[in-house]
Amino acid sequence: MLWNVVQTALAATIPASEYELWIKPLVCLGEAEGILLLSGPDRYFCAWVEQRYLDLIRQKIQEAGGKGVARVQVQTGGEFPGPVAQNRQLRLPGAVPYANRLRSLHPAFTFDQFTVGESNRLAQSACKAMALNDNSFGRCLFLNSETGLGKTHLTQAVVHQVLRSAPATRLCYLTAQQFTAEMVQGLRNRQMDQFAERYRESCEMLLLEDVHTLSGKTKTQEELNIVLDSLLKSGRRVIFTSALPPDKLEGLDTDFKSRMTSGLLASIRMPDFETRVRIIRSKMAAQGLIAHDGLAEYMAEVLTTDVRRMESAIVNIKARTRLLQVQPDLAMVREILGNFAGLPDEPAQSLTLEAICRHICARFRVRPEDLRSTSRKREVVFPRQVAIYLSRKFTAHSLIEIGEHYRRDHSTVLHAIRTITQKMSQDTAVREQVELLIHDLQQGRPGP
Repeated sequence: MLWNVVQTALAATIPASEYELWIKPLVCLGEAEGILLLSGPDRYFCAWVEQRYLDLIRQKIQEAGGKGVARVQVQTGGEFPGPVAQNRQLRLPGAVPYANRLRSLHPAFTFDQFTVGESNRLAQSACKAMALNDNSFGRCLFLNSETGLGKTHLTQAVVHQVLRSAPATRLCYLTAQQFTAEMVQGLRNRQMDQFAERYRESCEMLLLEDVHTLSGKTKTQEELNIVLDSLLKSGRRVIFTSALPPDKLEGLDTDFKSRMTSGLLASIRMPDFETRVRIIRSKMAAQGLIAHDGLAEYMAEVLTTDVRRMESAIVNIKARTRLLQVQPDLAMVREILGNFAGLPDEPAQSLTLEAICRHICARFRVRPEDLRSTSRKREVVFPRQVAIYLSRKFTAHSLIEIGEHYRRDHSTVLHAIRTITQKMSQDTAVREQVELLIHDLQQGRPGP
């Protein structure tokens, strides 16, 4: 069969993780009138495949001799005899099928595509355990973080995993606003018994996002409290997400708040430098971009807030590279981020590596040859690391060029930048000292 040949060719072309996630679930429904019809599990999955893999699929079809295929169509529906269907439980005669209640799922919000760091390790581990029905972290999880740090990614990763590994699980995944709207509809239609049964009796796993929006909604809290009490007592799995930590939630019933936070509390913090680098590298690779010569490290220094800003910046870089038909370099990235991320303007007086070196030498009372030496004395190492950090901040030179100036290799330069960045975040004295040096350089003031 043509599709089997194409699948084999695709498996040899793309990474195994991508193949398992995006190609293997596709089912060929047949070929007619020059159209090869493929079926996917949902419309978001199909849209992602069309966007990312359709051209490659067409190419492999032509290479496999499928010249009669003029078009490839990816749709939902039809028989789906893939892994999910094979594992699906059979219903007893007369049993009413249960329809999972799922809000829209993003096809890329999976565990495989979530970058783990110290800032989110506990949250990721707890979500994965919940998805695999592992009781290691309990049956109730409360996730909180500021916007754009991965709450929704993790909750949807749970749903994707459950649908893949235990598709018969009866899921309810929705926002607090959607829960409220359903409850109001039940009140209006005098169907509150059916509404309550839907969650208390028929739901095996509840994922409720944005519970902070329930502030002041007393009736919704009362109903949800009853649902939650029933689910937890019967050992069902429950995940809540919030933009605020429990101690900052106001306008919530004490009993409801206590029950909701009775399990594991996991906060997702701003990603640290190392995690930001890995996130940027991963997302650039997904866009077909190569992070040459410390580009990811430079972007990680600038883009210190939420992941969405990183994604938006990478989209801008992708657009520029596609227009110019080149891979991104430091000058291009610096220009784009200067407009996008609000970087400080370049100082009026153009700074060179030598000018920065002289400034650091004057401030720390060391010689340029000391900074270029192999000395490991603290009175030399720290000024050298600061000089490298400022050279990266104020010039467009690559890490290799900065390293050559101070007779260091690429990895040593990168280590110096990371060290100063970390010290500035942890040590007020170091931060104030570096900020003073930055201010003097911006004002064009020479050292003493």
